[in-house]
Amino acid sequence: MSFRPDPVFPLVLAAPSGTGKTTIARALVRGSSRYTFSISATTRAPRDGEKDGVDYHFVDHETFHGMAEAGELVEWAEVHGQLYGTPRSELDAAEERGQHVVLDIDVQGARQIRESMPEAVLVFVLPPSIDTLKVRLAGRGTESRDEVAARLRTAVREVEAATEFDYVVVNDDLDRTLEEIWGIVRAERRRTRRAKGLEREVKALRRAIERLLESEYGNANIKG
Repeated sequence: MSFRPDPVFPLVLAAPSGTGKTTIARALVRGSSRYTFSISATTRAPRDGEKDGVDYHFVDHETFHGMAEAGELVEWAEVHGQLYGTPRSELDAAEERGQHVVLDIDVQGARQIRESMPEAVLVFVLPPSIDTLKVRLAGRGTESRDEVAARLRTAVREVEAATEFDYVVVNDDLDRTLEEIWGIVRAERRRTRRAKGLEREVKALRRAIERLLESEYGNANIKG
């Protein structure tokens, strides 16, 4: 058979802050050329070591709102007083290259993606424990005590959204988490609803079987 279903689709990762979804997204991209990391637009200031166009597209509020009004963002949200969004151009370019674009976004953004791109696969990442989450947030050293508390309060609302997603994984071990997500994507690639040309291929296979029955068995009746 010449038919080989191998579709690409956006892979959405959402999780409470400090769960490690950005680390997972980057590891997915490093581990396979079939994945590319979606670079979000944001109004927040760059952190130490972050580069414009590599980690984020850093823009001011006026530019961001202009992008949203022009339909250039497939999703956007305000998180902790800053704006974050996914440029449509990131997804279009990834599809043309035959890559799964990995979206590292929050719950609000994931909900918008669900509405605008039903072909996307949504994965919610949970921390192994609340103690681990607290350690990861405090260990960053980039947020004050009040900011950590604010992120934990947000986490309360975000974890309640886990049931809205297609899959859930617990990030207690990065390698195991990656294997689980790769398995999810492999299975999703084989869904019949994603297989373009499947109906045509099935009809062609049926005709080939009928010809075989008629030529070698003298009967093209496949109803038994």
